[in-house]
Amino acid sequence: MEMYRFIMVLAFLICEGNMEIINFSGGLKSNYTFPKDFVFGVSTAAIQIEGAWNEDGKSESIWDHLIHTNPGFVRDGSNADVAADSYHLYKRDVEMVHELGVDIYRFSISWARVLPTGLANDVNPLGIQYYRNLIEELLKYNITPMVTIYHWDLPQKLQEVGGWTNAHIVDYYTDFAKVLFDNYADKVKYWTTFNEPMQTCLEGYGGTYRAPALNRHGIAEYLCTHNLLKAHANVYHLFDSNYRSIAGGKIGISLDSNWAEPKTDTPKDREAAELYLKTHVGWYAHPIYSAEGNYPPELIKLVDEKSRLQNYSRSRLPKFTTEEIAYIRGTADFLGLNHYTTYLLSMADKEVGSIPSHENDVGIVRVQDPKWPSKSSSTWLKVVPFGFRRLLQWLTKTYNNVPIIVTENGFADFDGEDDKARVSYYRHYLNALLHSIHEDRTNVRGYFAWSLMDNFEWDEGYTSRFGLYLVDFKSPNKTRTAKRSAKQYASVVASRRLPADYDPEDFTAFSGASVMIPTVLPLIPLYRLIV
Repeated sequence: MEMYRFIMVLAFLICEGNMEIINFSGGLKSNYTFPKDFVFGVSTAAIQIEGAWNEDGKSESIWDHLIHTNPGFVRDGSNADVAADSYHLYKRDVEMVHELGVDIYRFSISWARVLPTGLANDVNPLGIQYYRNLIEELLKYNITPMVTIYHWDLPQKLQEVGGWTNAHIVDYYTDFAKVLFDNYADKVKYWTTFNEPMQTCLEGYGGTYRAPALNRHGIAEYLCTHNLLKAHANVYHLFDSNYRSIAGGKIGISLDSNWAEPKTDTPKDREAAELYLKTHVGWYAHPIYSAEGNYPPELIKLVDEKSRLQNYSRSRLPKFTTEEIAYIRGTADFLGLNHYTTYLLSMADKEVGSIPSHENDVGIVRVQDPKWPSKSSSTWLKVVPFGFRRLLQWLTKTYNNVPIIVTENGFADFDGEDDKARVSYYRHYLNALLHSIHEDRTNVRGYFAWSLMDNFEWDEGYTSRFGLYLVDFKSPNKTRTAKRSAKQYASVVASRRLPADYDPEDFTAFSGASVMIPTVLPLIPLYRLIV
């Protein structure tokens, strides 16, 4: 083993400059530290923690409706009616954020709590006051609030008139954002318009994995995305024109993306990996962050051609006008990135997915290597830190050194306070991030751990836990207790470096082996890709 380490380090040192060598963790052990202006945070979402689903004027959201009418949707038959009860325990939540020592707390605002009908003619003063109390409590501890305007919980009343497939949703969402800006823009410096819009549209409208579980694949995911991007641009321009100067605020959008690694080193699989990125994260990023705007040309070509072959009178992918392309392009001060894992990609050799569907339109297959470390309560969450580094590199190269804030990254388990696997996950992914910043020269400005506390984890209910703080959901006070990972994160935030005992080759928290031999991987230096 020691000889293997020596050879690996030697290979790193003698490379001729056209290739770096990284290990499975995304980089060797280093003395790198996070820059002084780098911000650390922690994230949550309203419906996952607040509870009080029908208190003080709040109406039903699409998630409330889905799990009340289809209790079998959730693995353990639970719901979010009480969750972590943050509606009543927000002061304890803020104490926990303070204990971690982070700079920013990212939380979402429930549309149905602020506007019970979904429309701005009926503003709920108790909803407004709840979030004002939360914001003022954060400011008391010198914690910067970061507000996610929409995190999946559309008012059910709006869904009943089409939700994100109704073109009028652009105006309804803009009105909602204006109410928030009018009330909080003087105190909130960071905003994100949407959290993981691909989950909303692809999984919620096209599929059945997220609310409203519409299952209108091939049609609804494209209508949803089209309206959502217009709504995002509307709110950016509203903020930029009328509210930015109030607190010198910034606004962006949080996009989710896995890394796409070619399944084999063949041109066809490399093409599949690139196509996956362009037609998934690029589906939302390209209209906003690219120089030319609009949907990725690869996606336009694929959907247009599939629609023609399927005898549609027009493409199932709606078209932006020239004016709309220009209006949407450049509408973000930063790119929020939510990242958890990596997949292996290959081109499909036959039809895949339902017909029609986005999956079928794109025609690629993704799998994961069963040898990758895991031991997560979420079966999809394989631990592949080098994928995080490569994704940051790809986004930086593709979108011209865009400022990136990692708005979510974390690990799900079944464990309690001694959460060794989560501790290890954060070490490896933060190591990959440090190498990304210092060696690849990516423009990453901040990092948010997901999540502050255990919460209602969507269709997995309370069987899967992402929290830095353990929540006793059976206790009347939903007692919160810092896990080992919380203490480690606080230490990293304070010291701005990884723990001294971090070993990039140690994956024993997942694999059970004494040491996992690192996989040596080529990584083209970023500066060679962007010149």
